[in-house]
Amino acid sequence: MIHTKKLKQPLAAMACVLGLAVYAGPASAQEGAYPNRPIKLIVSAAPGGTTDITARMIADPLGKALGQSVVVENRPGGAGSIAAQMVTRSKPDGYTLLLQYSGYQVITPLITPNLNWDPVKDFTPIANVLSAPQVLVVRSSLPFKTLKQLVDADKKDPGKLNYASSGVGSLQQVSTELLNQMAGTRLMHIPYNGTGPAMNDLLGGSVDMTMTTPPPLLPHIAAGKLTPLVVTGKNRLPTLPDVPTAAEAGYPDLLVSSWFAIYGPAGVPTDIVNKLASEVEKIMKTPAFREKAQTLGAEAQFMGPAELGDYTKQELARWEKVVKAAKISMQ
Repeated sequence: MIHTKKLKQPLAAMACVLGLAVYAGPASAQEGAYPNRPIKLIVSAAPGGTTDITARMIADPLGKALGQSVVVENRPGGAGSIAAQMVTRSKPDGYTLLLQYSGYQVITPLITPNLNWDPVKDFTPIANVLSAPQVLVVRSSLPFKTLKQLVDADKKDPGKLNYASSGVGSLQQVSTELLNQMAGTRLMHIPYNGTGPAMNDLLGGSVDMTMTTPPPLLPHIAAGKLTPLVVTGKNRLPTLPDVPTAAEAGYPDLLVSSWFAIYGPAGVPTDIVNKLASEVEKIMKTPAFREKAQTLGAEAQFMGPAELGDYTKQELARWEKVVKAAKISMQ
């Protein structure tokens, strides 16, 4: 005779094990090979600018390479802080990434008191995507055709000439302040709330010059409304072959590039980081990607995780000196 009381105990134990197995099933599927669901690429700027363009250039081919959608989310504001905080607070699983503009990653932390994110400790560097030199332009109604003419005019009448930037602490500002420090000029800063308003006043004649990336400048240079004086990259731009580099104009240390890089939150597993970096590098080697970058006046300049991490630290150290000397602060 079978005792039902004795039978119930092993059956209950077996049910418990089976229950655990059933519960563990979906979790195991969820934790399968990366990626198995869409990836969010958070962009620290509004649609239409170089940061956004960079994100969209990489998102579609990266999604195809990984077999999952890479969805671009624009989170502008706070000089990059809104996007940065969103990513630093996310789970470090490779499903939330940041496409960050260098001015926000290495200058915002230097000029913002009580910032609640760290540009090094709170991020996992993955890959640099684009690098774009600055172009120093003046409104065409001014008589300057060379940087030397501009510098000489300012030294004769210090503080008379001014320059527009997209805001306090922007790379446009710190780049021009670096020129002030090297050339002994006193070009006066006029900050705006974005590149668009700055360009409007420059074209309208309210300000004299600006230094920024090529995309917003090229149409107006072609139309004869702006005169380019120098490019701050190592080489001349194919789109502006007659414009000398700053080094050719006598300022070899005026070597400035905006760069646009992908980061994850701190703690993303190495295998995921390497997978993402590898696929980004492959995309950047394609002729289509390189040609698109060139039309923007930029360069497809890949840096892997270790190199990007080191470069981020180098840029922080470099711009800290300029920011302190120019007394730039968000206060």
